[in-house]
This record gives sequence, structure tokens and C-alpha cells, in this order.
Amino acid sequence: MNSVTAAVSARLVLCTAPDQACAQMLARTLVNEQWVACANLLPGMLSVYRWQGEVHEDAEVQLILKTDSQHLAGMQARLRELHPYQTPEILVLAVEDGDKEYLAWLSASLR
Repeated sequence: MNSVTAAVSARLVLCTAPDQACAQMLARTLVNEQWVACANLLPGMLSVYRWQGEVHEDAEVQLILKTDSQHLAGMQARLRELHPYQTPEILVLAVEDGDKEYLAWLSASLR
């Protein structure tokens, strides 16, 4: 896969978790099962959102998950199985470009 193809295939997925322990479990499982090459956990986030007609404010951990388009559907299904939220945040961002060596590593790290 050349760097242009790898970049077009690479995806960043944003997902929030209720706490550090849950975020680490999600990250470890998805990396161990090779659905994602890497997961970054950003603790200390405050989320303000509307849920079922009420405004909530909750501490959460933001996950940034790195995968590719070929593993995306399976990763999303597995994330939904593991996640404690009824409706987890799963936002997919396409990668337009990136370091060719990093993108090659990302692709090689997936099943």
C-alpha cells in the first residue's frame, strides 16, 4: 500500500468514556484484538450535552482511535459491544495525509 492509499484508508475515531478505567479497557481490548493500531486517552474532559431532554455535565475521557477503512465496521461493532453507554460517541474522521512510515506502521498493526 503506498502512502497515498494508506492516508486515504486511515481513520481517526473519536469516542468518549465515562472514566479512565473504562477508557483503558476499551483501548486495550481494541488494540489487543487489532481493531485499532493505537489509542490515545485524554482524561480531564468535561462534557456538556443534552440527553433525553435534559442538559448534563459529566467528566469523561476522550479516546482517539487509529484504524483504517477496512477495519472500521468491525471496530465500530466491537466498540458498541464493549461500551457501557446506550449511545456511545463514535465519530469517524478521514485522514487526508500523513507520514508514510507512520501510516505503514498503522496498516501493519491491524489484523
